[in-house]
Amino acid sequence: MSTDTALSPDAAPAPAATPAPASGPAGPRRPRMAGRAPARPAPAAAVHSVSAATAALLGLVALGALLHEPVLIPPLAASAALVHCAPALPLAQPRSVVVGHLLGAAAGYAVGAAASGSAWAAAVAAGVTLALTTLARTPHSPACATAVVIVLQSPAPGRFVPLLLGSTVLLVLTAFAASRVRRAAPKYPAYWW
Repeated sequence: MSTDTALSPDAAPAPAATPAPASGPAGPRRPRMAGRAPARPAPAAAVHSVSAATAALLGLVALGALLHEPVLIPPLAASAALVHCAPALPLAQPRSVVVGHLLGAAAGYAVGAAASGSAWAAAVAAGVTLALTTLARTPHSPACATAVVIVLQSPAPGRFVPLLLGSTVLLVLTAFAASRVRRAAPKYPAYWW
């Protein structure tokens, strides 16, 4: 708009302008969302945490091969990712990892005994696990998946629970050891109990 038009008495009043979104080198900026993504880790930190998590999972596979039992289950892979890549989170602390999975197992077996092994029962077991871990102050989202696995697969508790307990303790110990290998790595755990 030129200054001549703006000052002309015959000119119609300009409609209220809405501010145009600021633009940058990549184009118009989008409105900010609540929160931000975490910073990208340094390459050495990323290699360290991914290598440690992978080694822990391979250890579970090796243990399973020795025992002729499936030890690595999907919830444990998620737990390994938490303890190695986000070691400061409450979800990654030993109390949450070990007790959370045991509460998930208890909920899975209880719901499985009360209802058939359907997807409906598995969803209820996950919800019960979430409630139990919240009440026990042991938040650990992979524990909900443990309950689902138990309802849908019905593993024998006498074999499954000791393997689950041992696996969670092994994940915690490998995260503890890995955090001491690299000097700049955050020390794990933030608290034990």
